[in-house]
Amino acid sequence: MLKTGSVLDGKYRILSVIGRGGMSVVYLAMNEKANKFWAVKEMKEEDGVKAALDRQEMEMMKRLRHPSIPSIVDVIEDGETLLIVMDYVEGLSLDTLLREQGPQPQEKVLEWAKQLCGAFVYLHGRKPPVIYRDLKPANVIERPDGTVALIDFGAAREYRPERMQDTVLLGTRGYAAPEQYEGTGQSDARTDIYCLGVMMFQLLTGENPHRLRPLRECNPTLSAGLEAVVGRCTRVRKEERYQTAAELLYALEHYQEQDRAYHRAQTVKVRRFGAWLAGTLFLGAAAGMFFGMEAHVRGSSYEAYLLAAGNSVDKEEEIENYVRAVRLKPSREEAWLGLLEEGFLDDELLTEEESSRLRSILIQYTENGRTCEASFRENERGYARFAYEAGLAYFYKYEDKENKKNAAAYLKLAADSGKLEKNREERARRLCLIAGYYARIGKTDAAGDTFVSARDYWEDLKALSEGDLVEEDNERTALVMYAELAGQIVSRAREFRDAGVGKEEMLEQLAQAEKRLDSDFDQESFRTQPLLEKEIEELRQALCQAERVLDSAFEQEES
Repeated sequence: MLKTGSVLDGKYRILSVIGRGGMSVVYLAMNEKANKFWAVKEMKEEDGVKAALDRQEMEMMKRLRHPSIPSIVDVIEDGETLLIVMDYVEGLSLDTLLREQGPQPQEKVLEWAKQLCGAFVYLHGRKPPVIYRDLKPANVIERPDGTVALIDFGAAREYRPERMQDTVLLGTRGYAAPEQYEGTGQSDARTDIYCLGVMMFQLLTGENPHRLRPLRECNPTLSAGLEAVVGRCTRVRKEERYQTAAELLYALEHYQEQDRAYHRAQTVKVRRFGAWLAGTLFLGAAAGMFFGMEAHVRGSSYEAYLLAAGNSVDKEEEIENYVRAVRLKPSREEAWLGLLEEGFLDDELLTEEESSRLRSILIQYTENGRTCEASFRENERGYARFAYEAGLAYFYKYEDKENKKNAAAYLKLAADSGKLEKNREERARRLCLIAGYYARIGKTDAAGDTFVSARDYWEDLKALSEGDLVEEDNERTALVMYAELAGQIVSRAREFRDAGVGKEEMLEQLAQAEKRLDSDFDQESFRTQPLLEKEIEELRQALCQAERVLDSAFEQEES
């Protein structure tokens, strides 16, 4: 154990003990030269398993950078002792606040939960994803400014899809999800969601987390909508919980929309309106008028939400108006397409967070007990159009460039729909094939045979860029198709060459794309799309780069 007043590595003076664990002690230290406080975690190497886990924690945390996660700044080895110097998080742990103040205000707990969701979005978005696994009030510190920080990553692990279950079962009983101590499966993002739900329950009610029950049985003044959110977080089956931290974050930001009191108030308004109609008209006529007026109002509201979205100056307000329209009439495609194209793709990038949010909207339940997506599918033509645009978005604009799984799923729906123009269905089919190539090209099976022929890949790639794409589709699709051609030649010129694709054949495709840029884009397009001219110039440069790569690839072959 370190002595108070001792100096580590000539710069960290030990001031006091601020925490203890089973195999570790945490000290408050000061770098006197920098006049800055640090936390020093001392770990003994006595227990092999624990030592390995502590080293795992250290290596993992060294790679993490997030406002809610302390960073490691130094590692000192002293014989059988490992000393980790990390950010000192000033403040009180949530279990201290709970113990000293009792149940916490609903709005404060909501704010803490949203911040933690943000941290989980970051952790779960790592490659591989990091699963925290030990969320509880003692492991969360509230800073003086109200922000929170996660401490103690000793139970955290990286998610490995090839494993059937965790190799070591860790977590705190009462807070841990069933899969953590029953050995029924591998912990994943939904495990952290369960733990957060349990922690919210305890912070809101002050009750023992071993005995979960509906929030409002403990405190009737709590929101019914929030009760529903916590209840879904803590479902025993992982499949029934929120599936991502982004989906949970969205639910927390909109919990009032799930509040039963809200729905009851809306029902009362409808009943009063119906009573008024019944008192002035015959029953049959009143019913007909009521439903007619309701349909008119809903239709008008839908158009109003679309108009509000188009006129919004704030991005979040724009997205929320599209979402309101979707919830009102999930079977109509205008709001879905606006949400995707104007809400999420305005910057020409679909982020992982936006992808999760889109998915959470698709699986939300409507008043008739069906998901929004299930209702949308009834509009076969509209859903096919959405699937096509979503497929293109995931293929060309998703920030995880190598992950084409979502693109393939949507493109297959579009290709098989029978509701789109033939050229779009054919393009969707070919892009779906290419999405599958991304995961398999260049790889071999156990016998050493390749999964995908680079020659087949080239033929599908070539077919995508042929024809008048502007006339068949639009300027945007044409640009991304030509960019895909150029980009794949730059990346795979040697693979294509080795598969028997000749230099002249590839140069011919690049030349055709160059001609299309000259012939198919007119001045009207430049006026309506100001960035188009710049994008075309960037594409010309990419086509030139592809030509240079081909020269290099075939020169090497000749030499």
